[in-house]
Amino acid sequence: MQIIGSIGVAILLAAFFANLVGWLAPNSKRYQGLNAVGAAVAAYASYGIDFMPFVVLEGTWCAVALVSLAWPRSAPTSLR
Repeated sequence: MQIIGSIGVAILLAAFFANLVGWLAPNSKRYQGLNAVGAAVAAYASYGIDFMPFVVLEGTWCAVALVSLAWPRSAPTSLR
């Protein structure tokens, strides 16, 4: 399970890094897809070691990314 969890976390970190350096936009389907896959793999590994706090965290992360994938896109808005 440790290797599986490490793969999931690596996918999440790669997506985060790609977003920070401008390779992936935060609202892109590729970015959200990587978040969904990475979080699902990490949640599975957390379940395998019976660590429920991370099952909840990663499961929620996956669900939010999946909702974002299904949600219609609009022009980005500023938070300011």
